[in-house]
Amino acid sequence: MPVIESTRAVTRWTTRTIPVILVAAVSYATYAVVGRVCLSYLIGKRGEVGSAIAILVLYFILLLLMVATYLRVVLIVLLDPGVVPLGPVAIERRKTARDRRERGRQGNDLESQPYYGGPDPNPDSPGLEKFYTKDVFICENDGRPKWCSECCNWKPDRVHHSSEIDRCVYRMDHYCPWVGGMIGENSFKFFVQFTTYTACYCALVLGATASSLRKTVNEGSPLDPHFIPALVLAAFFGLFTFLMTMTSMRYIFENMTNVDMLGSRSKVYQLAVRVPRGTKSTDRFTTVTYPLPRPAESNNGWSNGSAQRGVVESNSSITQTQSPSRDDLATRTFAILKTEPGENPWDEGYWRNWQTVMGTNPLDWILPFRRSPCVNHESHDSFYPMGHVLTDVLARYNLTDLAMRDVSELELKELGRGNRS
Repeated sequence: MPVIESTRAVTRWTTRTIPVILVAAVSYATYAVVGRVCLSYLIGKRGEVGSAIAILVLYFILLLLMVATYLRVVLIVLLDPGVVPLGPVAIERRKTARDRRERGRQGNDLESQPYYGGPDPNPDSPGLEKFYTKDVFICENDGRPKWCSECCNWKPDRVHHSSEIDRCVYRMDHYCPWVGGMIGENSFKFFVQFTTYTACYCALVLGATASSLRKTVNEGSPLDPHFIPALVLAAFFGLFTFLMTMTSMRYIFENMTNVDMLGSRSKVYQLAVRVPRGTKSTDRFTTVTYPLPRPAESNNGWSNGSAQRGVVESNSSITQTQSPSRDDLATRTFAILKTEPGENPWDEGYWRNWQTVMGTNPLDWILPFRRSPCVNHESHDSFYPMGHVLTDVLARYNLTDLAMRDVSELELKELGRGNRS
C-alpha cells in the first residue's frame, strides 16, 4: 500500500523531523522524572519510596498508552487515511504527469494540459449507483452528488478534498504535522486518544517536577537543574494537547469536524431523499429519478421528476417500449430538500455522537485497536446515520409519511401483476 504524504516538500521534511523532536522530548522527560525526581530526589534524599513507586507506575502506564496511540495514528494517516478512490480520468492524468517528471519535462505549460472541470455528464457514470441505492445523500441543485474536479470522482457525504495530500478524504478534519498526515474518519478516534493520553502524561510530569521543586525550595536545598526544563516542556506540550483534546471532544459530541465547523452557522445542506417512484416536482421541491435518463430520453434536464425510460425515436415517430422489470426495480425517485442554515443533519445527540466515533464498548474508548463505527458506509439508509434534522426537514416539506418508506414488496407485486397481464 503506497504511503500518502503531503504534496509539499517543506511539509514532508517537517513531518519527518518532528518525530525526532518528540522522541528527544520524551526521553528527556523520562530522565527527569525517573532519574532525577523519583530515584535521586524522592528515594535518595527524602526516602519517600511509596510516592516514587506510585509516580513511576502511573508514568509508564501513560507513556505506554501515549506511544501506542501515537504509533497507531501514524500508521493510519500514512497507509490508510480514508481517501476516496481516484476516478479513471484522474488516474490517467496523474500517470501522465508522473511520466513527464520522469522524462525530465517540467510540464508547467497550463495551456498544453487538458482541463477537467465539470462533473461527468454520463448518466451511467461509474460510482453514481452507490448514491442512488441509498435512501438519502447530499446533492447539488440538479440532484446529482457533489463532484471533485481534482479526483474526477463523485464525493460521498462529508468528503472534502485536501490540497495538502491532493486526495478526497472521508470526514476530513485537519492535516497534523505532529503525526505526519491527514486526520480523517479512519484516524480521528486514535488521534483523540493520543492527545488525551499526552495531556495526562504531561500533567503527571508537570505535577511530579513542580511538587519536587516546591519541596526543594522549602528545604532551602540547591535546585536540580533538570526540574525547570522539564516543567517548561511539560507545560508547553500539556497545554497544547489539552486544548486539542477539548476541541476534539467538542467535535465528537456535536458530530462535526474541523472542516464542518467552517461556516457552520450559515451552511445549508441539500438532501436527496427517496420518495415513491414517479413523485412529481412541486413548487416547494424538485425531484430527480435514477438511473438518470440519457439526453435522448428527457428534454428537461437532470431534475426530471419522472424519467421517461424506454422511449425510442425512429423516422420522426416515437415508439413506447416496455422497460424490463429489472430496470423498473432499479428506478428510484428522490426529492431535493434543503435544511435550515446551521442545521447539522448528522447530529444524533451527545451519546450517539460519541458512540459513532469512539465505539460502544468502553474498552474501545481506552485502547487503540478498533476503528470508529462511522467508517462503515454499507448501510442502505445513508453514508452516515442522520438524526432529528432529517425528520424535521421531512416534516417541513410534508413528506414524513412518504419519504424513505420500504415499498419494495408493493412494487414487486405491482410488477408481477403487470407481467401476468
